[in-house]
Amino acid sequence: MPPTTSVPAQSRLPGLDLLRAFAIVWVMLTHGGMFGLIGDDNWFAGYGWMGVDLFFALSGYLIAGQLLRPWARGESPNYSRFFARRLLRTLPAYLAVVALYFLFPLLRDRDQIQPLWRFLTFTLNVGVNPMGKSFSHAWSLCVEEQFYLVLPLAVALLAWRPKTARIVGAVVGLVVLGMALRGYLWLADVAARPFDITSEPHGGPYMQLIYYPIWSRLDDLLGGICVALIQVFRPGWWQALARRRNLLTATAVAGVAAVMLMFRDGEVAGFFAAVLGFPLLALSMSLLVIAGANRRSLIGRWAVPGAGALAAGAYSLYLSHKIVFHQVELWSQTWPPAERGFAFAVAFAGALAVAAALYWLVERPFLKLRDRFRAPPSPLWAGEGGFSAP
Repeated sequence: MPPTTSVPAQSRLPGLDLLRAFAIVWVMLTHGGMFGLIGDDNWFAGYGWMGVDLFFALSGYLIAGQLLRPWARGESPNYSRFFARRLLRTLPAYLAVVALYFLFPLLRDRDQIQPLWRFLTFTLNVGVNPMGKSFSHAWSLCVEEQFYLVLPLAVALLAWRPKTARIVGAVVGLVVLGMALRGYLWLADVAARPFDITSEPHGGPYMQLIYYPIWSRLDDLLGGICVALIQVFRPGWWQALARRRNLLTATAVAGVAAVMLMFRDGEVAGFFAAVLGFPLLALSMSLLVIAGANRRSLIGRWAVPGAGALAAGAYSLYLSHKIVFHQVELWSQTWPPAERGFAFAVAFAGALAVAAALYWLVERPFLKLRDRFRAPPSPLWAGEGGFSAP
C-alpha cells in the first residue's frame, strides 16, 4: 500500500466529538444502573458497555493515523515523540485517580480492589476478573496502553513492504484468529457443558478470558486502524465512502441493533454472539467513525452544543465518575422515595464537576506540556484517542 496524496488538512471534527460524547454518556448510563441510580427497565442503558467499543474504534483510527501519516509522506514516524505524547496524555490523570482510590479507601466504589501493581503495570485485564472490584473500568485503559505498545511495531512491519494484499491479509487473519480464539475459549472454559455450543456460559470465565483481554478486543481497534489506512493511503476509496456517509450511518445503527439482539442477555454472551458479535460490532463502530470524520454527514455536519465539552473531558469523566456514582448511591438511600428518581441526574452533575476539576488541575497542564511534542499539521488531525480530545 504505497504512500499517496491524502485529503486536505482539517481541524477538530464535530462528528468525532459527538461520538466521544455519546460513548461516555452511554457508559455512564450503564454504570448508573449498576449503582441503582436508574431503573432496571432502562434497556438502552444495559448496552452501554458498547460505548467502550466505540472508544476503541476511535482510538484505532486516531492513534494509528499518527503513525501512518509520516509513512504517507515517505518519512519514518518519530517514535520517541509518539510515546512521550501518549504518556503525557494518559498517565497524569490516571495516576491521580489511582492515588485517590488507594489513599482514600472511603472513595472506592466497591469494597475490594485489585493490587496496586496491576494498575501501575496496566495488567488489570490479563489473568484476572476485575468485575465487582473498585476501579474495574480501568481494564479498558489497560487495553489502550497495551495497544500503544504493540501498534508501532505492527505499523513498522507492515510499512517495511507495504503491499495492499499483505495488509488486508494481516487484518483479516487477525480477525479470524480472534474469532477462533474466542470460540475455543468459550467451548473449553466458558460453557457450563464443555464443547456444547448450546450450553449456558459461566460469567466469571467469560469476562476473564474473552471480555477483558486485549487479544479478544482487537476487532474494534483493527476497525479503526482500517479506517485510518483507507483515509491515508486510499483517498479514492475514502471519497467513495464519504459520498455514502449517511448510508454508512444507517448501516452502522442497524449493525449495532443486530448486536444488541445477539447480546440481549448482557455482555456475557452465548457461543455465536461471542464469536461473531464482536466483529459485527467493530464493523458498525468503524462505519460510525467514517461518518463522524465527514463534515457533511448527519452526525458530522453540526457542532452539537455541549458535545465538544463532553468530548474534551471524556477521559477525566471516564476515570472518576464511579467515585461520584457510589457516593450518590449511598447518599440517596436516605432520600424520600419521590426524590430518588433524581439520583442519576445528581450523580451525573457531580461527576461532571469532579471531572472538570481533574481536567483543569491535572489533565490540562500536562496537555500543554505534551503540545511541545506536537507533530507537524496533518490531514488526519482530529483528536488524540478514543477517550481524549486535543
